[in-house]
Amino acid sequence: MAPREASKAMRRAVSEEDKASRRQDILSAAKQVFAEKGYHATTIADIAAAAGLSYGSIYWYYESKEALFHELMSAEAASLRQHLAEAVAGASRAGDPAAPLAAAVGATIEFYDADRALVKLLFRDAFALGHSFERHLAEIHGSFVDDTERLVSVLQRQGVLSPGPTRVIAYAVTSLIGQMAHRRLVTDDGLSAESLSRFLVELVLHGLGRAGAPPA
Repeated sequence: MAPREASKAMRRAVSEEDKASRRQDILSAAKQVFAEKGYHATTIADIAAAAGLSYGSIYWYYESKEALFHELMSAEAASLRQHLAEAVAGASRAGDPAAPLAAAVGATIEFYDADRALVKLLFRDAFALGHSFERHLAEIHGSFVDDTERLVSVLQRQGVLSPGPTRVIAYAVTSLIGQMAHRRLVTDDGLSAESLSRFLVELVLHGLGRAGAPPA
């Protein structure tokens, strides 16, 4: 880091814009370190070093490592929701009633594949970090169920999905996709992301009787 940049990094942000930028710098550094070392092995000093900040300056923005990790979980979940929303919005203009569901499945698998170490830490390992993390993950999952339920309602009205309790169907769909995405953290079963996405969509729409074997 150049001397001028180092001096700037050491100064406390004053404006709201500078504070937001500094928080983003810290989150980006934390994302890298948590993914590399895991939650328990990571220290505030590690995050400060990665962000090019002093140890004490981290506490100007986050009261603890736990608080920082919670915000990182929320930020990554928001990023995934935005990624899904954009994919679904684009697919909705395609004219195929099943396209939004296919886009949502594909975007989820794509997101998980892009950063497996971090996704493993945030969406699987965090369940083992204690009640507050587990509760936070349940809230995050609930937000995805909300999004999926709205999609399910549209697909039912269009006759793409069979009638049934939308909330239960949404939980089933998100759980199926989430579990398969988690599985790809350790194995891809020899399937490309595109092949897996097509199979999952076929499974949701038609069941195992019609889905058959996953395409190669």
